Amino acid sequence: MSLQSATLARVKPSPTMAITQLAGELKAAGRDVIGLSAGEPDFDTPEHIREAGKRAIDAGHTRYTAVDGIPELKQAICAKFARDNGLAYAPEQVSVGSGGKQVLFNALMATVNPGDEVIVPTPYWVSYPDMVLIAGGVPVFVETTPENGFRMTPEALEAAITPRTKWLIFNSPSNPSGAGYSRAALKALTDVLMRHPHVWVLTDDMYEHIAFDGFTFCTPAEVEPALYERTLTMNGVSKAYAMTGWRIGYAAGPKPLIDAMRKVQSQSTSNPCSISQHAALAALTGPQDFLGPNAAMFQRRRDLVVGMLNAAEGLACPVPEGAFYVYPSIAGCLGKTTRGGKRIGSDEDFATALLDETGVAIVFGAAFGLSPHFRVSYAAADETLRAACARIQDFCRGLS
Repeated sequence: MSLQSATLARVKPSPTMAITQLAGELKAAGRDVIGLSAGEPDFDTPEHIREAGKRAIDAGHTRYTAVDGIPELKQAICAKFARDNGLAYAPEQVSVGSGGKQVLFNALMATVNPGDEVIVPTPYWVSYPDMVLIAGGVPVFVETTPENGFRMTPEALEAAITPRTKWLIFNSPSNPSGAGYSRAALKALTDVLMRHPHVWVLTDDMYEHIAFDGFTFCTPAEVEPALYERTLTMNGVSKAYAMTGWRIGYAAGPKPLIDAMRKVQSQSTSNPCSISQHAALAALTGPQDFLGPNAAMFQRRRDLVVGMLNAAEGLACPVPEGAFYVYPSIAGCLGKTTRGGKRIGSDEDFATALLDETGVAIVFGAAFGLSPHFRVSYAAADETLRAACARIQDFCRGLS
C-alpha cells in the first residue's frame, strides 16, 4: 500500500523551487553557478520595515493573533485597496495569510468541489494548477501566444467556460511572461465574465507595483464593479516591498468567502507570523516613494536582458510590461546539439544543458505550461545579468 494519497500523486513539486535548490547545491559544491530561477528581489527589505519588525519583537508582539490577521493590518489593507485600486472593503472582508500562495490555496480549498473547473491561462505560475488539483478541481488551460503578448483573448476565455467552471485565475503583470493587461484588454475579459454569472474571479496582483513604459495597472473588480461580489483580489508585500521571507499575503472579497477561507486557515496554520504582520503594516502605511525607483531599476534590467537574449542565436524574447521575468522562445534552437554533445529536443533539454555546460540556472517553459520557452528572473545585479546572458549567447552560438 502506498503511503502517498491519490490526490498528492497527481501533484508535482514546484519546479522553480527544485531548480533554485539544485543551483544552490551546485554552488555549495564549488561550481560557478549563476541562478536566474528564483522570483525574488535581490535587495534588502526597506529599513523602516525591518525596524518595525524589530520593534514588534521588543514590544512583545510574539503571541498568537487572530487567525487571519491583526485588526490594524486589516485596516491598512482596506486603505491600500481604496488608495491604489478604488475598491472599498471592510476589515471583515480581508484575509491575511502566510504569503499569497496560502491565500490562493485557502480560497480554492474553501470553494472547489470534485470536478469543478478552474480556468488557468498559460503560461501560468507553476503552483496554480497543482493547487486546483489538491482541492479536487480540474485545471482548464487557455493557451496564449507571443504574438498576442501572452495575453488571453476574450474569445479564448469564452470558449473555455462551461457549466462546471468555478473560477478564473487571473495574473497581471504575469509570472512568468511579465504580460500586463491594459484597462481595455481587461474590460474585454470582464465583459465575457458578466455573461457567465456562475464564474468567480481569483486575481493575483502580486506584481502591481512593478510595471514599465507607463503601463497602468488595473484589477478586475476595479474595471468592472459588477464583478465585486464574485472576485477575490489577492496581493501581498513579497515582491514590491522585497519581503519574500516575511511571508505575508492578503486578499479581500465577499464576506462569506473570507469566512470560509478563515475556517481553512484555522485548521491548517492559524495566524501568519505576528512579527511579519507588524512589518507588513509598516510597509503599507509607511513611505511608498521607493516603489517608483525600484520599478525603474527593474525596467533597466529588463531592457538589458531582452537586448542580450534577442542577440542570441535561436532565441526570440518579447518585451514584458511588468514583473521581473522574461519568457523567450527557444524554437530556433530545437533539434540542434550542444558543444557537449547533448541534443536539444525540448525546453527542458535546453535548461538542463545550459546549467550543465555554462552554470546558468533558468526554468524551462514546460513547468509553466507553454513550450518551447524558458523563464529568466532578472531580479539580480546588472553585472550578474550581463555575465549570465553572455554565457547564454555563447551557449546558443555553440549549437550546431
